[in-house]
Amino acid sequence: MAKKSFEQVKNEHLKTLEQYVPVVDRVHGKSHPEFHEVHKLFVAINQKIKAAGGARPELEREFEQLREITANYTVPGDVCESYEAVYRMLAELDEAYQS
Repeated sequence: MAKKSFEQVKNEHLKTLEQYVPVVDRVHGKSHPEFHEVHKLFVAINQKIKAAGGARPELEREFEQLREITANYTVPGDVCESYEAVYRMLAELDEAYQS
């Protein structure tokens, strides 16, 4: 199977991430304060993507920070499926960006 482009993954996941990230932050932020940073970084990524229009945004720093904060998108054992889905979608977006 061919790897998806950043554009494809972005189109596939951005709307869902816009919905899930704030909810996951509200539900899990108290017990997983690192998710507050994930939320902030996602907002920054989303803003840069929208500002870039069709051009490729510069997101290397944000993805680097996300990998560090999330231990390479390692899902904690005590979270819901939505939390897991957010990490999976962010990891796919990161991987497509790096390709």
